[in-house]
Amino acid sequence: MNQVAQTIKEQIGGKALFMIGATNIVGHENTLTFRVGKNAKGVNCVMITLDEGLDLYKMSFLYIRGGKFTVKAQIEGVYAEDLNRMIEMYTGMYTSL
Repeated sequence: MNQVAQTIKEQIGGKALFMIGATNIVGHENTLTFRVGKNAKGVNCVMITLDEGLDLYKMSFLYIRGGKFTVKAQIEGVYAEDLNRMIEMYTGMYTSL
């Protein structure tokens, strides 16, 4: 996993990733992608991409099945401290107790 993906993973936190059932955690060039457990919003994949120029994140909440994907929500301009809040908002899953 590259440095950007590792940083995103650390900003979310291991406990939060555990609580949402994150699996298949993959780091790309400026992106971290992971699958999440079943939730009320029908999201099963989260993709977080760094916009290096602004030092902000773009988040995509996806439903993937059988090679097809549906974008449930996409937001831009997310600060690092808001990553967990956005995950909670768009998946309906808690990232802390």
